[in-house]
Formats: sequence, C-alpha cells, structure tokens
Amino acid sequence: MPRLVMKFGGTSVANVERIANVARHVAREVRAGYDVAVVVSAMSGKTNELVGWVKESDPLYDPAEYDAVVASGEQVTSGLLAVALRRMGLPARSWQGWQVPVETTSGHGSARITAIGGTRIGERFEAAREVAVVAGFQGVHPETGRITTLGRGGSDTSAVALAAALGAERCDIYTDVDGVYTTDPRIVPKAQRLDKVAFEEMLEMASLGAKVLQVRSVELAMVHRVPTYVRSSFDDPDNPNPGTLICDEEDIVENPVVTGIAFSRDEAQITLRRVADKPGVAAAIFGPLAEANVNVDMIIQVVSDDKATTDITFTVPTADYERSRAILDSHKDAIGAQEIEGATDVVKVSAIGVGMRSHAGVASRAFAALAEKGINIRAITTSEIKFSVLIDSAYTELAVRTLHSLYGLDKEA
Repeated sequence: MPRLVMKFGGTSVANVERIANVARHVAREVRAGYDVAVVVSAMSGKTNELVGWVKESDPLYDPAEYDAVVASGEQVTSGLLAVALRRMGLPARSWQGWQVPVETTSGHGSARITAIGGTRIGERFEAAREVAVVAGFQGVHPETGRITTLGRGGSDTSAVALAAALGAERCDIYTDVDGVYTTDPRIVPKAQRLDKVAFEEMLEMASLGAKVLQVRSVELAMVHRVPTYVRSSFDDPDNPNPGTLICDEEDIVENPVVTGIAFSRDEAQITLRRVADKPGVAAAIFGPLAEANVNVDMIIQVVSDDKATTDITFTVPTADYERSRAILDSHKDAIGAQEIEGATDVVKVSAIGVGMRSHAGVASRAFAALAEKGINIRAITTSEIKFSVLIDSAYTELAVRTLHSLYGLDKEA
C-alpha cells in the first residue's frame, strides 16, 4: 500500500469536536487506499500553558524537565485522536516520540532530529493497516534516554522527517489556512493561493516571515524530496480543497518572476558610528555576537569621506536587541565606535521567486516603486531568488501592497 503522512496543528485539534473532524480527514485517506501515519500538535494554547507552569514553578528550570512537561501536550492529543479513530472502526494506536523512536540531539527545547526508526510503524501497517498517531514536536536523546522537544513549530519537522523515513508518497500539513498565499491575505485581500511553490521559494518565504511552515521542515522536505501539501483541516473532510504543493522546481511548468511577498516584524537595527576603518574591526563586532548565538542578518558598511572611519549597520532579531546592545557596549573599546544607535520600529519586506534567476532589474523596479510612495529604504540584501528591504514599520502595509501589485500578484491565475 502507498504511505501517507498527515500532520494537524494546534487549531485543528483544539477540542474534542475538532479532533473528531480530523478523524474524518484521516478516514478519507484510509478509504483511498493509503497506510496513514498522523502527526499531531498539542491543543491550541496548551503548550503555552505548560510553559507557564514550568516558569511559575522555577524561573531557572532544568531544561530536561521542561521538555518532559511541555511534550505532554502532544501525548494527550495523540491519544484522543486514536480514541476517535477507533470509535469510527479504524484500527489505530498512539505513538510517543521515544516509541517510534525519533532520535535527536541533546539540545533540550531546540533539539534536531538525527534519525527516525519507522520499522515498528511499518510492521503495524503490514499486519493490520493500523493508523499510527504520532506525537509531534518531541523525540528522545538515545544516550540519556530523556525526552527532547524540537522547538516551536517542531511538529511540522516531525511530520516531514517521518514521511522521509517511511518512504511516504507525500506529506500533508493541515493548518487553519487552505494553502500558501502570495502574501498575507489580512494585509492584501487580493492575495492569491498558489497551486505550487518550489522548495527553495518556500524555504525563503518561511525564513523571511511567512508563518505557514517551520523553516526546518522545509529544509528536510527539500533534502529528502518529500512532496508536501499545505491544506486546511477546516475544509469539508469529504470534499477538501487541494491546497498548495511544495515541490521540486522542475515540477512547476512556468515559474513567475516573483512568487510571493513576505514580511517580518521581528527585526531590530543597530548602527555603529565612526568605527575605525581597519582590519579586524568586523571580527571585533560580529565575533562576540556569534559567540552569544545572536543571528545577524542585513549588514551595510559605509566608509566616510576621510577614509579613516566607517559606519556599520546590521539587523538582529527583536528579542536579541537589548542583549546585542549590551554585548557591543562591553566590547566598545575593542570596537572603537564613537556612537551606537538602534531602532526597533523597523520591518523587513522581501520578494521571493525562482524566476528572478533569469530576469534582470527585478529589484530596481521595487526600489523605484517604493520611492514613489515615499518609503525610505534603510538597508538592502539580495540573493539569487530574493531581495529584502528594511523600512520603517509604519509603512509595512503600504510596502507589501505596492510590491504585490507591482509584480502582478493581485491577478487571478
């Protein structure tokens, strides 16, 4: 029998009624002839509640015990879905991460999957066509035997990795939206659902602010060539919409120049004024930040007229802004900056599309269009299939709408 992995997020399993609806989606695929493994998240809001209990118990909590607590949300959901499926007459059982097993690194709270042993699930497929309901977001560190968790959105990663391990025909990620859109429909009502998106495009969109899929899950899907659909669990289980297929670029007949517009409000800007323009200065700035695991993104260097000093501007995640300022202040003598400035009221807006590889002037058109709207660009980064601009957050919606229209994304296919 062909194999299929289905994943359902927190809003899809928020209560017993919605879990029963998920069971109907699963039953449809079983009737279609698939051996099905289902990966589930915790009920909506449950992980936040569990995290709160841990922090209330001890702000300096032990990371291993933190994982033991927060992983319990998925355990509850997997058991409830197995109960619902059995009530419908389908053979089913729940699996925890350590039972599969999903083997991970030791990094509690942000572990990475190292291996998945899907043999036991495969044996249950062969013996009884039993639906495997797997708790997402969690695994086990083989050396210690302790439960680990994969970080927020980790159930997406669990699902894609399981699909690769089982040799599944595809992985369907069910969420509260019916696919991947050209941009956020809440900002641009004319945003269009995409039929297909290349792995590379989806990876850029996920890393640049699109919240549909976790970045790591897209990386795994691309490496293992797992066709992945984004679909809505709120569709009629008997007549669902097709969703959006994340696939190889070669599987898309014609690539538009720009596929989508993403934006991220999780940005902060730091500028070092009048830094000595000499070898070793960049290392003095970015070395300590790297040691503190601060992810630096956009970097711009402008040399002054006297050729002796330079201004260096870069961005960091908003959550790391204050810590980054403190690190730079503590290394001020080594850096030699005369002044350190910062801003948190900024946003990064990006245009993504594999079609950029074969078209010139894509970014320059955007710069001109933004200038016509009076939007000042603070920083720019580019790659082969995307460009990003840093602007004042007050202009977010105007910038997104301007670029969405500029590249013809308002038009229905």
